[in-house]
Amino acid sequence: MRRHFARRMALIAFGFLAITFLASAVAVAALSGLFGHGAHRGVIPGAGMLGLLLVIAIVALGRTARRVAEPMGDVMEAADRVANGDYGVRVEERGTPEMRRLARSFNAMAERLRTGEDERRNLLADVAHELRTPLTVIRGNAEGMLDGVYPPDPGHLEPVLEWTRVMSRLLDDLLTLSTAEAGALRLHRSRTDPGHLVQDAAAAFRAQAETGGVELETKVAPDLPHIDVDPVRIGEVLTNLLSNALHHTPAGGSVVIAAERTPDGISLTVADSGAGISPEELPFVFDRFVKTPESRGAGLGLAIAKALVEAHGGRIAADSELGRGTTMRLVLPHFGQA
Repeated sequence: MRRHFARRMALIAFGFLAITFLASAVAVAALSGLFGHGAHRGVIPGAGMLGLLLVIAIVALGRTARRVAEPMGDVMEAADRVANGDYGVRVEERGTPEMRRLARSFNAMAERLRTGEDERRNLLADVAHELRTPLTVIRGNAEGMLDGVYPPDPGHLEPVLEWTRVMSRLLDDLLTLSTAEAGALRLHRSRTDPGHLVQDAAAAFRAQAETGGVELETKVAPDLPHIDVDPVRIGEVLTNLLSNALHHTPAGGSVVIAAERTPDGISLTVADSGAGISPEELPFVFDRFVKTPESRGAGLGLAIAKALVEAHGGRIAADSELGRGTTMRLVLPHFGQA
């Protein structure tokens, strides 16, 4: 774009100089008597030609300048409004192809800024909402004990300690999520067997599954290539998915965690036979602070899982049907894959 714009400006400047030079040459020729006859030899015809050339030059340059200056003025005015916090401003696409492209780029930038500002406000509102309950409990118990209403016994101190843990987990989750989304998450990658990840995750939940009467099964395809991942972070993702699956699967149901090879990498899936997710909620399950009434926590688990998977260059998706369960699938590039 810059090259085309610079070339256009150079052509305009060259045309202006050429017309100026030609007009000067005509003026010199006229004054030298090369045009016309008799007493007015060269003056009247030369002056007429000079005037015509100047009019043509002024009209051409005026039109070109207007096609550049007016759209540029629109962009400058809109930039001032964005600088003052008005992210809803948009620029009309007009003028030269370069100016129209500049307007499109500006509008796209303004839309990203508006979306980012909306997300920031929503995040602050969600965080304030999530912190309100623990702070209310902590303050109520602390004030009650200080005023002598409650005795400082374990029954009143334990809720304070538990809610401080809840707040600590929330802040840790927000830090992990913001770092991952900013692309600044530090990953300790290593050559990892996906089958080991599956077996380790299942082992951590085997007792919980048995207590809840849920069958927990693992399926690992043979001869899987290794994946280049941070095993701790991917383990966190599988832990979150398994925890959700077991929580939403009633006694007598089943949860399957599997690993298999796909054309674009290694697929790790967690499938349950629970109640499933409604079609209205399914597109938003990976958004921050989105949760169903039966969900636990602050609704950050799947958002963190998505951020961690994408930080590894992978992708995660959910497939669900009411009454038939949910399948969470993440695909990661295998070791050595471009």
